Amino acid sequence: MKNHVALLKQLPAIDRLLQHPALADNPAPHCLIVEAAQETVDQCRRAILDSRDEAPPSVDLDRLASQAAACLSQKMRASLCHVINATGTLLHTNLGRAPLSDDALENIDRVARGYSNLELNLTTGKRGHRYSHIDELLCRLTGAEAAAVVNNNAGAVLLSLTALAKGKEAIVSRGELVEIGGAFRVPDVMEAGGVQLCEIGTTNKTHLKDYRQAINENTGLLLKVHTSNYRIVGFTESVSAADMVSLGKEHKIPVMEDLGSGMLFDLSEFGLPREPTVREGIDAGIDLLTFSGDKLLGGPQAGLIVGKKWAIDKIRNHPLARALRIDKLTLAALETTLSHYLDRQQAIEKVPVLRMLNMGAEHLKERSEKFMTELSNLLADTVRIELVAEPSCVGGGALPTTELPGWGIALTLQGQSVDQCATTLRQAELPVVARIQEDKLIINLRTVLPAQESMLLNALVAACNKQ
Repeated sequence: MKNHVALLKQLPAIDRLLQHPALADNPAPHCLIVEAAQETVDQCRRAILDSRDEAPPSVDLDRLASQAAACLSQKMRASLCHVINATGTLLHTNLGRAPLSDDALENIDRVARGYSNLELNLTTGKRGHRYSHIDELLCRLTGAEAAAVVNNNAGAVLLSLTALAKGKEAIVSRGELVEIGGAFRVPDVMEAGGVQLCEIGTTNKTHLKDYRQAINENTGLLLKVHTSNYRIVGFTESVSAADMVSLGKEHKIPVMEDLGSGMLFDLSEFGLPREPTVREGIDAGIDLLTFSGDKLLGGPQAGLIVGKKWAIDKIRNHPLARALRIDKLTLAALETTLSHYLDRQQAIEKVPVLRMLNMGAEHLKERSEKFMTELSNLLADTVRIELVAEPSCVGGGALPTTELPGWGIALTLQGQSVDQCATTLRQAELPVVARIQEDKLIINLRTVLPAQESMLLNALVAACNKQ
């Protein structure tokens, strides 16, 4: 124990540690340097006290300074950072969902570097409206009379319900009372908007007569919710948008549909299941339709609202609209992403999510085999690399039953656990997120951007060779 006391006395004063070259010349903020030094000394003190009868750690000034510098480096790293998604899940919610196109990123850069005409009409010189930058684009792409945008689709649903039916009932099928990400449920959103829920039908079947029988003097809205994040299969039946619109017109009640992930054109040519498009809802006569900007659309997080002008005017003039509005950077990315869709082929080529959806299994196999060859040349014989059948999923609450056939790279490690390797990859300077399956590290290149391949190669070599 005397040795422990002697070591505690040898712990350097913080001022002395700060004078070490590893810290003295560091350009980091002084408060963080001091904090890193204090934490390092405290950690060493605890290690000495916790060693009890065991040999306590030595107190070495150079070692402590090096540890403090490493601690400082970690503190200086941005919490939100760029990562490589090697999971094969295209719209990975934990990883920020859809990556943006190069053009969208360039437009963000242009707008962010100076001032912009966010709410200035350059023709008249008078105050403009931020929706004007995307209103015409959205109307052209969807056939709607008017459009608005808020910060996400949950916000779009909340604002739309509040503006159209606050204090009244909204009739919705029991099978469409979905829960979206983060445990937000449609009934809860309705309650928050001051809208009373009127459930009709059963979980698997709802008929037009159910809507008709539920209509009363307090009915303010007929609500249709597309079940984009789950499927009920088998003995099912639901009411079409066209039939709901006819019923709404008969009783002079507006009809709203939440499409969730939303698509601007049919993706069934990619081998995906047929999904309703935004234009189809507008053509059916839906008064108000909401969908996400960062899911199948492949843009930034946003909630897009399109429909009849009278309904959009109500939304734009509602007090919640300002609280939920998007900023100039989101608007810049969204405008560019939407402009890609003016030409179908350009959208497929430029929007990363569409490229990934359209990536054929054979192309993915060739790409994976080439990557495996490069990786094998750099790794020791202790790592076994093999090509495996590996389907991808869309993720983000979109196309829940769809698997995209493809191939992945499986790494079997010796000398370290697969969990250790995955942790090392996540904590690398450029973090890599992969999957673990049957004690193998799975790398799926479908979600790895071509420009990231060399960086992924280096990260894997460093992680696999770490002992």
